[in-house]
Amino acid sequence: MKNHPYLDVIQKYYTGCSTGNVELMKSTFTPDVTHYFTDYKPVSGAENLANHWAGFNTKTRKAEWTVDHFIADDDEAVIEWTMVSTYLEEGGRKAMIRGTEWYKFREGKIAEVRAYYLWTPEQQESELVGFPYEARGYPIR
Repeated sequence: MKNHPYLDVIQKYYTGCSTGNVELMKSTFTPDVTHYFTDYKPVSGAENLANHWAGFNTKTRKAEWTVDHFIADDDEAVIEWTMVSTYLEEGGRKAMIRGTEWYKFREGKIAEVRAYYLWTPEQQESELVGFPYEARGYPIR
């Protein structure tokens, strides 16, 4: 991935998500940021969104996000990502979700996120069937 200011912001945001650091996440957002999901209502506002992600790391689950691929143009960026959840009370069982996000930036901060992924209680992992993730350097379990 090439160095780009938007990539730096997204990676900082993901570090905040992975560590539950609300202030770090908020520093990457515009005050009126909105995040859209495929399985959840939109979350708006920097404080609300940061608190939403901070709740993913608990005493029973550790969630970690990575940016796997990045493209940017004008005030937009798109990434492929991986989230690995480790269930601490289940012997460290891991589940992995992959997806893509489209970002709108305003004044160097994230103003909008549109996340596309598949997650249901029945299917808690999502990947492209037959895609060579390991060969292309993506995280694997």
